[in-house]
Amino acid sequence: MEKMMRFQYKPVRRQEAIVGLFVLLFPVLLPCFFASFSHASPSTFLEWNVPKPRHLRLLTSALQRESSDGEPTDLWAPLADQGWRPCLGGSVNAPPLPQKSEGYLQVFLDGGLNQQRMGICDAVAVAKILNATLVIPYLEVNPVWQDSSSFMDIFDVDHFINVMKDDISIVKELPDDFSWSTREYYATAIRPTRIKRAPVHASANWYLENVLPVLQSNGIAAISPFSHRLSFDNLPSEIQKLRCKVNFKALVFVPHIRALGDALVHRLRYPPTESQPLITNDLTGTTDRNVKQMPQKFVVVHLRFDKDMAAHSACDFGGGKAEKLALAKYRQRIWGGRVLNSQFTDEELRSQGRCPLTPEEIGLLLAALGFDNSTRLYLASHKVYGGEARISTLRELFPKMENKKSLASSEERVLIKGKASLLAAVDYYVGMHSDIFVSASPGNMHNALVGHRTFENMKTIRPNMPLLGQLFLNKNITWSEFRQAVVEGHQNRQGQLRLRKPKQSIYTYPAPDCIRYHIARMVLFSINFCGLYGVWTAEWGYATYKSSRFCSLHRSAGEAVCTTHFRIEVIECKSKDGLVVIQWKKSFMLKKGSYLNSMLKNIIIHPSFY
Repeated sequence: MEKMMRFQYKPVRRQEAIVGLFVLLFPVLLPCFFASFSHASPSTFLEWNVPKPRHLRLLTSALQRESSDGEPTDLWAPLADQGWRPCLGGSVNAPPLPQKSEGYLQVFLDGGLNQQRMGICDAVAVAKILNATLVIPYLEVNPVWQDSSSFMDIFDVDHFINVMKDDISIVKELPDDFSWSTREYYATAIRPTRIKRAPVHASANWYLENVLPVLQSNGIAAISPFSHRLSFDNLPSEIQKLRCKVNFKALVFVPHIRALGDALVHRLRYPPTESQPLITNDLTGTTDRNVKQMPQKFVVVHLRFDKDMAAHSACDFGGGKAEKLALAKYRQRIWGGRVLNSQFTDEELRSQGRCPLTPEEIGLLLAALGFDNSTRLYLASHKVYGGEARISTLRELFPKMENKKSLASSEERVLIKGKASLLAAVDYYVGMHSDIFVSASPGNMHNALVGHRTFENMKTIRPNMPLLGQLFLNKNITWSEFRQAVVEGHQNRQGQLRLRKPKQSIYTYPAPDCIRYHIARMVLFSINFCGLYGVWTAEWGYATYKSSRFCSLHRSAGEAVCTTHFRIEVIECKSKDGLVVIQWKKSFMLKKGSYLNSMLKNIIIHPSFY
């Protein structure tokens, strides 16, 4: 009997061994089966431990803050008029396009949506420099986002061509004679029509010397890669304005993205009451109940906290040893371990403001600035590393937080499902229609929206990253101390215009290239010569003393307020019968140091005007 029992037992153990071996080898034999888990939830297979709040003392106090009955005016008030106006030039007096183009210009753009957006603007500028016909840019598939959306899937191509028709020639596709010029063609061998080594931030002269001969010889030139391949400095004014015209006027999203974006904005402005559930199948307009309902204000929070960002920062986010190991392995696989931040400690990185804010930290920032738990937030993000567990503290601070999924049905989102660029486009659109925008970390989405909202004079909170890093490192700080430091550290970081410095992006800092100080404000400041009005001193003083584009300003008559194109010379300034009378002269610049004088002019300003 014992032998029989042993005989019957052996096959069972063999089966168990086979099953166990299969379980061990299954991930190796079929890795694609497990790939989806890495995207769905980083907690799968214990990649990280569920993090506890890292700033529990501050979080506890923030959760106890009282809700306000109304919206604080200092928080929600629109950004005051800073006196700057868009200056993109016009097509009225522009010279006609040359009758003959030098050839077709192709560009291949990598990166995500906003990096590609900037590349499109640069492509138009380069086409203008070369007098080339631009082919609608080709958008490469991003290795991180895996989105194959084309230009025409994202942007309204007919609007794009129509807005730019007086500036450059654009075609949707190459004629048959050049149909061979494709991405596949350039991937198989070295081709004489491909420019492969365009330097980062190349000058206009580089393109004239290196790309124009290729165009003239072959009738076509293809530049790949092209991202960040045009300088921000030492370019003609009309080229700089052209880049802004593309970015702020010509690039609009396709109708279905705008329709979905409008629906999300409308649902944020007019949230349903308890007795009226949210209707998520109508993208067309308002309902009867919206007529009587007051529109609400909302904040868009851009939270880029995906695995790619978390790993590249080399910061510690409280997920334990498992998370540190997982992120280190990811850095090794994607960048070969060559990440600059890896040489610094977490404390050093945070004190320098080089760590992205976690959902918990961006929530504490907003709470310290005065936003309470009645504030409506729209969370603009793709995939948050750590999933809902990581976002839970932010949701606890702001229970009225929404996103694309909570505001729109799956049927409404079917055209953008799984397409990172289209998802980002919807977030961008909502971000441009929000009362306030704030980003948890620098990046292309942050830079693009900061620049666009600056152009439109909209309130945008730019987190003081070094300050916040140091505050969060102080584990003994009280809520009142934290809040005071945050408020003081962000007084001048809520949309106040900043002039672009050398090497900075024109798409993030459009002034003074694409936004100019309005003449009325110049005259108002001239009143300060007489000592009659001094409010504008700080604003205009910033423009004059902080930027090399402006001449020095003095208080005596006869000195001039100068810009790159003209100067205003105050001849006399006096007060009479309650009116301010200024005699001034405007001179147009012919060339550097040489001005064409115009006739003297008087301006009378009533006190109610200023």
